[in-house]
Amino acid sequence: MNKQDILNRALEWTKPPFDEETRQKVRRMIEENPEELVESFYKDLAFGTGGMRGIMGVGTNRMNKYTIGKNTQGLADYLKKSFPGKELSVAVNYDVRHHSDIFAKIVADVLTANGIRVFLFKQFRPTPELSFAVRYLKTDAGIVLTASHNPPEYNGYKVYWNDGAQVVPPQDKEIVEAIAKVDFSTIRFDGDDHLLTYLDDEIDRAFIEAAVKHATFGERDRSNVKILFTSLHGTSITTMPKAMEAAGFKDFHIVEEQANPDGDFPTVDSPNPEEPEAFSMALKKADEIDADVILATDPDADRIAVAVRDLAGKMRLLNGNQTMAVMDEFLINRWREAGKLHGKEFIASTIVSSDLILKIGNAEGVQVKRSLTGFKWIAQLIRENEGKLKFIGGGEESFGYMVGDFVRDKDSITSGLLAAEIASYTKAQGSSFYDFLTGIYLKHGFYKEKLVALVKKGLEGKAEIDRMMVEFRENPPVYIDGNRVIRIEDYLKSEIKHLETGAIEKIQDIPKSNVLIFYAEDRTKVALRPSGTEPKIKFYISVRFPMTNKSELPAVEVQADRKIDRIIQELKIG
Repeated sequence: MNKQDILNRALEWTKPPFDEETRQKVRRMIEENPEELVESFYKDLAFGTGGMRGIMGVGTNRMNKYTIGKNTQGLADYLKKSFPGKELSVAVNYDVRHHSDIFAKIVADVLTANGIRVFLFKQFRPTPELSFAVRYLKTDAGIVLTASHNPPEYNGYKVYWNDGAQVVPPQDKEIVEAIAKVDFSTIRFDGDDHLLTYLDDEIDRAFIEAAVKHATFGERDRSNVKILFTSLHGTSITTMPKAMEAAGFKDFHIVEEQANPDGDFPTVDSPNPEEPEAFSMALKKADEIDADVILATDPDADRIAVAVRDLAGKMRLLNGNQTMAVMDEFLINRWREAGKLHGKEFIASTIVSSDLILKIGNAEGVQVKRSLTGFKWIAQLIRENEGKLKFIGGGEESFGYMVGDFVRDKDSITSGLLAAEIASYTKAQGSSFYDFLTGIYLKHGFYKEKLVALVKKGLEGKAEIDRMMVEFRENPPVYIDGNRVIRIEDYLKSEIKHLETGAIEKIQDIPKSNVLIFYAEDRTKVALRPSGTEPKIKFYISVRFPMTNKSELPAVEVQADRKIDRIIQELKIG
C-alpha cells in the first residue's frame, strides 16, 4: 500500500460514521505526524497465533472502538450464518489493561444489538476462566480482551469457539472474511442490556473446583511447601489465592508490591514472566521468607513461570521447556499409579519446543503429538482425538501449560496448582522439584534451550523479518557450531529434507506455517519463525549433552551455555 492509499484510507476516518473525537485525532495525525499515520493505517489488524493484538489508538491498524466493533459485527454475522435459527450466546471476558473493560462492553453491546445473548464477567478474570465459562455455560463462542504479556500500550481480542478453544483454520479465515464484509457504517453499537447477564462468583467457584480436581492427587497435608506468588499486576490475583486455599496450600504468600491490578505494570519493565527482570522482587522476597517455589503469571493469567531451589539451594527460574518436562513426567506417573494408562493417552507440545518432551513420552509409552506454536493448535489436537485418545497435559516453551481438557487454552491457575503439588509431593519424599527435573536429565540427557527474539517494529520491520526468513530458507547453514546440519524442516513448504540422503519427506497433519527448523548431527536444534502477535522474529536454540551423574550438572550446564552463545554469534542474531 503506497502513501497515497494510506492517506485516502485515513481521510475516510475524518468523516461519519466516526465520532468527532476520532475525526479530530486523525486530522491532527495527517497534519503533524505522517510516520504515525502510516503505522496506523497501512494495514488492518489481523488474527495471528493468539488472535488480534495491536497498539491502542485510532486507525485500521490500531485497537479502538471501530476495529473492535467491526470484528464483533463480523463475528455476529458469522455466528448467525453458522447456527441459523438458534438462540445464540457468547461469553465475554477482559484483563486489567487500559480500556479492556470499555472494549468488553463495546463487544457486548454489538453482540446484544445483533440479538445475541452475552454473559459478561463483572470484573476482569484470567483468560483460562473464559475458556472454562464457554464450556460451562455452553455458549456458542467466547471473546476475551487481552494483549497477554505485551507492553502497556497494547490490547487484543481473542475468539473462542463452543468447545472453549481458540478458532483455527479454516474457521478463523471464514471469520476474517465475514469481518472484511463489514463496513464501519453498518456496525451496530446500540446494545440491548436485556440480553446482557453479568457473571457472578458461581463461575469462579466452578472453575477453581475443576482446577483443584485436575492438579492435585490424593488427600494429604500440603502445608509442607512454602509458596510465593506474584500476579505482576494482572488478573490472577482474583483467582490464584482462592485456588491455593481450596487445594490446601496453607503456607502461601503474595508479593504485595505487585498484587494491585494495574495496566501500567509499574514495578516491571515488561509484564512477561519469561523475563528474569520481572522476577527481581519475588526473588528477593523468596530469600527473605525462605520460599520453596515462586509462581508468576502474566497479565491475563494464561502463562505460568516457576522458580524453585536448585541442588545448591539457590532459587532458579526454570524455562518453559523445563517446567513442561517436569509436569508431563509427573502427570504420567500419577496417571500410571491411578491405573489410568491404557495405551490410549497423549501429551502435546509444539514443533519449536524441546525434543526432551518426545523422549519422555516415548520412554513412558505415552503418545506425543506436536503442533504449531499456539495453544489453539494443541486444543485442535484434543478436538481431533476426542473419543480416541485421552489428553493428559501439554504445553509449549513460552511458559504455557494445560492440565487435562476441561479448559482448552493454556492455564496458569491449574498449572500453578500443579507446580505447587509437585513441590509439595517431592518435598514430602525428601526430594524437590529441581531434583525431579535432574532425574529426567539422567534418563534422557541434559537439554538446554534459549529463545532469542529480535524486535523489528513497523512496516520496515516486517519487511526485514520477511527478508531474514527468505535468506535462511535460500541459504541455510551447512554447519551449526561445527556440526553438520543433517535435516531441515520447512513448514511453509510442508517438507523435511534429509541432507545426508537427499530424501524429501512430506510433513503430515501440521498446517503450513512460516517456520524453519535445522537439526545438526549432535542433536542441536535451531528453529526460527516470525511471531504471530508481536513485531519479532524468534530463534529457538536447543542443545543436548549426555549426563550420567547429578554431580556433572554444573559443568554440563556451562558447556551448554557456551555452545548456545557460540551459535548465537555464528548465526549473527546476538
